[in-house]
Amino acid sequence: MEYFTITSYQILCDIQKHREYYLIEFEENNNLPKGYSFADYETKDFTNSKLIQDFPLRGKPVFLSIKKRRWRHKETGITIKRDFTFIADSSKFTQDLSDFLKDASQYARRYHQ
Repeated sequence: MEYFTITSYQILCDIQKHREYYLIEFEENNNLPKGYSFADYETKDFTNSKLIQDFPLRGKPVFLSIKKRRWRHKETGITIKRDFTFIADSSKFTQDLSDFLKDASQYARRYHQ
């Protein structure tokens, strides 16, 4: 939680599936990446929220909505943002959940052929 603050936590219901799920919204804190200074950069805004799925909690699906910040260089206008690698590439899962699912599917293929 060094980089984010939880801004909202909800228990919602999927009407079609009649199933509850958790939605937790995170917003990146206004702390520049290392090596950058507020003397040179200013807070610009947020990127579009990214919705990813994480491990279930108490048998209910968990979705994380993440808003990352952008900062703009005061003179050049170049924007920077952090690169968070906990989101699996080209996926809507966290890296941990993606790795778990890959391992589980290999286990299933190996023993259930």
